[in-house]
Amino acid sequence: MKITVASDHAGFSLKEILCEFLKVENHQIIDVGTYSATPVDYPDFAEKIGAVILKNEAIRGVLICGSGVGASVAANKIRGIRAGLCHDTYSAHQGVEHDAMNVLVLGARVVGEELAKELVKAFLSAEFSGEDRHRRRLEKVIALENFNKS
Repeated sequence: MKITVASDHAGFSLKEILCEFLKVENHQIIDVGTYSATPVDYPDFAEKIGAVILKNEAIRGVLICGSGVGASVAANKIRGIRAGLCHDTYSAHQGVEHDAMNVLVLGARVVGEELAKELVKAFLSAEFSGEDRHRRRLEKVIALENFNKS
């Protein structure tokens, strides 16, 4: 699977670990930065990961910041991106199965390396169920992207 990864400075170390893990798992990786622990702004990297997915250059993304909260908020501002901040494997796969989540957000200061790997595995192995109730709800979520649009 083709995956895009990104992080801010707080997530840089975990991003590097997950990139190696994804390579071992035979995934193709598009790393859009950051490339060091020098301070940067997480919205810039949410935008980069979103652009790659929206151009269909990657199917899913993994986005990392310190807590995961800021990156999640930023990524969800991009129309067509459904980002979920996950700290457990159930949420990581259920977010894809029920909500067609296409970006997994992780907090590098919240989850350890091994849990992060398990979360990524659960996220990437899941598929949207396509059940009527999930399609109906997804259509409503997509409609919200146009809410209050002028």
